[in-house]
Amino acid sequence: MMAESSILVSVPEPLRGEILTAETHSHLERLGRVTYNDDGRNWSAAELAERLPGVDVLLASWGLPPLDETVLADADRLRLVAYAAGSVKGWATDALFDRGIAVTHAARRIADSVAEFSLMAAMLGLRQATELDRQLHAGIAWPKETPQPTHEIRDCAVGLLGMGYVGQQAAALFRALGANVWAYDPYLPHERAQELGVRLAPLEELLQTCRVISVHLPVTDETHHLLGARELALIQDGAVLVNTARAWVMDQGALLAELRTGRFWAALDVFDPEPLPGDHPLRSLENVLLTPHVAGRTVESYTGLMATMADEIARFLHSEPLCHQVTREMLATMA
Repeated sequence: MMAESSILVSVPEPLRGEILTAETHSHLERLGRVTYNDDGRNWSAAELAERLPGVDVLLASWGLPPLDETVLADADRLRLVAYAAGSVKGWATDALFDRGIAVTHAARRIADSVAEFSLMAAMLGLRQATELDRQLHAGIAWPKETPQPTHEIRDCAVGLLGMGYVGQQAAALFRALGANVWAYDPYLPHERAQELGVRLAPLEELLQTCRVISVHLPVTDETHHLLGARELALIQDGAVLVNTARAWVMDQGALLAELRTGRFWAALDVFDPEPLPGDHPLRSLENVLLTPHVAGRTVESYTGLMATMADEIARFLHSEPLCHQVTREMLATMA
């Protein structure tokens, strides 16, 4: 039965070369008849629809068009869409779920890289490493102090906003180094918080109490500008704010105003708009570490995308439970 399975890989070059290793390629070839997109570009919705008849599994990545009724009209055998990337919200439609087509994605693999980046950025902020680097590059002979006191991560109160894939992995990393982890997430059950070893807290209490605040919230109606002027003003002096999620969750004007005061340090990997304009005022602030939306981008995370989905396809074809399945109900609260 597995030899009869038809797998369509819609990911074109050059992206496919970045995320598909020889080992994963061999794994896929053992799972069934594999067809690849060799057109050097993403297919349009119409082009994809033409290729779906007779396909059991669609393996896709960034650039996948919405899989609506028109695209799926002749997808007579499609039973699984495996997405070697993060959020499925741009293409997962009711039509997929109405047809009973399973959806799985590799967001959890990206979460590992983002969580690691968040930990790194938080520790840089606690130790004021970027400020010391700046002073040495500016020619100061031997800097003797920093604008804010430096701190260790051990016993530090770390507040995580959002406890999805990234938040949970970040909690594990921070706790491994001895931090006291707080969490704000209205959808996280108390029992699950206990399992993760985090202390659930209201947003205001977390912002006022924690020296490190790391944002991992999804883009939903509820999270739009959740951190506005009032909330940002609650952050304690000398704190470290890290955002590797989306700029959507912060009022950008209010954030800029607070950062201009120099009260706290921030590491920002996401912006509105992106790319960050060359004359944006954030570029002139010395208490901000700026990175161009790269928290999830490593060689390991990219190659792990396809590997994770190949494993999921194998489970599906062996009638085993999926590890990274996305249901219709999950879409409302996930990134």
